[in-house]
Amino acid sequence: MSDPQPITPAVSVENLTKVFRGALGRKPFVAVRDVSLTVREGEVYGLIGPNGCGKSTTMKTVLGLLAPTRGRTFVFGRSSTEVASRQAVGFLPENPYFYKHLNGLETLLFYGRLCGLGGAELRDRAREMLALTGLEDAADRRVAGYSKGMLQRLGLAQALLHRPRLVVLDEPTAGVDPAGSRKIRDLILGFRGQGITVLVTSHLLEQMQEVCDRVGIMAHGRMMREGRVDELIAVENQTELVLEDATPELLAEIRALVERQGGARLVRTGQPRTTLEKLFLEATEETN
Repeated sequence: MSDPQPITPAVSVENLTKVFRGALGRKPFVAVRDVSLTVREGEVYGLIGPNGCGKSTTMKTVLGLLAPTRGRTFVFGRSSTEVASRQAVGFLPENPYFYKHLNGLETLLFYGRLCGLGGAELRDRAREMLALTGLEDAADRRVAGYSKGMLQRLGLAQALLHRPRLVVLDEPTAGVDPAGSRKIRDLILGFRGQGITVLVTSHLLEQMQEVCDRVGIMAHGRMMREGRVDELIAVENQTELVLEDATPELLAEIRALVERQGGARLVRTGQPRTTLEKLFLEATEETN
């Protein structure tokens, strides 16, 4: 019986280093230092870290927009230096630019033709993507009148036009209000449900926690930690017990039991907290 063939990852980064030459009189700047990562097909992988940590440089190298100084990057087994590696990739930059005089539908038709689509197939696909991203009612509105969140969703629509297997998102919720951010995150979760691989960069940790299967944490151009989100955020020596409608007497009994058993310590009690973002969304949804 033959051995099973290894599964080709969606993205592979092998010992990537990227050095930008300094301007006249300035030293070269090392943006990425010996970074390696793997994105499995069908998962949402988050590359997170503070601004300037090298995550966008890594992403642009994967896309073939930058050449590595050292190391290699691959998309579905093809080197990122090959044009063919980008055929199955959709890309949303941090600040997508669209022609202001076009409306939403015209914008998608324009980009669809650049992808080799045309005719009724393109028009149907464009309508489908506008509906998916919640822009169906704004299809005939000029892009100049779109909000930041609408522009980001239009960027997602154009990135999905040609049915990519991999979607690369660079800070997709930057500058977007909480309600718009929620819509974009719901779309990302929907991509995973469709089997689309997602590589997303962000410095907004809470948002990444909600959508990512695995994350890589970068700082100063290096990969600091990598793994599954639930494993990275777990506190290994603590166990959480959540009670509903607990009486003061029951809580007192639990405290006494912990003290009698020994070897454990009750760290805190109190009501669990939500986040300001969730509170904002709940409050605004109540007014709709």
